[in-house]
Amino acid sequence: MNFVEELRWRGMVHDVMPGTEELLLKGQTSGYLGIDPTADSLHIGHLVGVMMLKHLQRSGHTPVALIGGATGMIGDPSMKSAERNLLDEATLRHNQEAIKQQLARFLDFESDIPNRAILVNNYDWMKDYSFLNFIRDIGKHLTVNYMMAKDSVKKRLSGESSEGMSFTEFSYQLLQGYDFLHLYREKGVRLQVGGSDQWGNITTGTELIRRVEGGEAFALVCPLITKADGGKFGKTESGNVWLDRRYTTPYQFYQFWLNVSDADAEKYIKIFTSLTRDEIESLVSEQQAAPHLRPLQKRLAEEVTVMV
Repeated sequence: MNFVEELRWRGMVHDVMPGTEELLLKGQTSGYLGIDPTADSLHIGHLVGVMMLKHLQRSGHTPVALIGGATGMIGDPSMKSAERNLLDEATLRHNQEAIKQQLARFLDFESDIPNRAILVNNYDWMKDYSFLNFIRDIGKHLTVNYMMAKDSVKKRLSGESSEGMSFTEFSYQLLQGYDFLHLYREKGVRLQVGGSDQWGNITTGTELIRRVEGGEAFALVCPLITKADGGKFGKTESGNVWLDRRYTTPYQFYQFWLNVSDADAEKYIKIFTSLTRDEIESLVSEQQAAPHLRPLQKRLAEEVTVMV
């Protein structure tokens, strides 16, 4: 299976670095996704990234899920207008364990396959890295001009945000860039995937790898998922739609998918399920023939609820 092609027909490619497809067709490689551990459950906003890792594993490559323990203690400025709450270590470890159990429904961490999924936490390699060593080893490779040119930084420094931006948040892209460099060195990771709001942080990592190691690494980001009416995906009146039944009951979860519009159902079934192109096309035809029966929504709700 060609990973990039698979994501393309599913509408899951917003931007991809030249050479990514060639790298993946050459042989087995590893790709990672960063996951923020601010809660002990993922919500459906995380699912797109997780599905990207699932397709990566199905394509014969090794998926690496990175829990952002260290970066979660700081807060990512990408597309957020205010700083986030910082976590303590005990909470982080609890959240990591809970998230791993959820990921295991999508990724194979256990079997003997050569591309078994890996879970890492950047807190493990950042916690003993002194500030002086970090700015000496990593900070010197990227100019402030380069870091200021990123959209996430520009937005926070422009009039759009009244808050301004702390130095802590400004340094975030360096930390995320270092994650990529660390995984490149330690685990041979050559690809990072994420949402389109992560493009700036991800390319900081590919640039760091080029400058420090003279190596080549790649990036692929998916579009931010929206609803046909322009509303924000994954939010209901009561907040996030969680994968943990303690926060969102299976009934509420199923209903969320059942109630999406026809246009959204056609888009979401490609992104949030592993159904084949033929299966989806025949469901789309059924929907067009009898929209009142909502075959797309029913199958989408069933597939995602069972998988989660």
